[in-house]
Amino acid sequence: MHYVMFDIDGTLIESYQFDSDCFVAAIKEVTGLSVNSNWERYPHATDRGILMTLIERQLPQYDLASLEQQVKAVFIRNIKQHISDNPVREIAGARKFMTQLLDSDLFTVSLATGGWGETALLKLQSAGFDTSRLQLSSSNDHHARTEIMKIARRQVGEVGEGALTYFGDAQWDVNACLALGVNLVIIGNRVEHHQQLPNYLDVDAALRFVTENERS
Repeated sequence: MHYVMFDIDGTLIESYQFDSDCFVAAIKEVTGLSVNSNWERYPHATDRGILMTLIERQLPQYDLASLEQQVKAVFIRNIKQHISDNPVREIAGARKFMTQLLDSDLFTVSLATGGWGETALLKLQSAGFDTSRLQLSSSNDHHARTEIMKIARRQVGEVGEGALTYFGDAQWDVNACLALGVNLVIIGNRVEHHQQLPNYLDVDAALRFVTENERS
């Protein structure tokens, strides 16, 4: 059994930029604060983790539960408005590759995203993914990406105990996989890595990164 885990924004769907813009706008609407959207400068580049950092640095008048509830509500509204006019596009070949893994008895699949689960599902559904088949862990579960990945692994139980391959697209994915000792495949060109693909159109290459890790 091969265990494969995916990030979402920038990895499965072309959503990184508009997601970031909608998040910044939600924070601005709720708090009046214009935030730095270079998320690599935050200790935890997750929706919950970013809010925790803002409270610590700039918004001490808020508690996390209240701020998260308010920002999430506006963020969900912003995402819905955006995708109603601009349906989300998959990274080329992502749905076909995901379906191939899900239909096979050789693979176990889950998702681990630093975004909130509600918006993750909205975006995936807009891009045509069958979310009823997907096991998702998100910033709803923890503020740290490494912990979100651990939770995703626990949720699939014994089938996830073997070697893990994670598909991501950003520096925080590199950092998390290094911290956890996880085999990483980078999609796109936002960061350089020795295992890297522009998209999922070369299915054989993507599968080799998974199966060769299992044998190593």
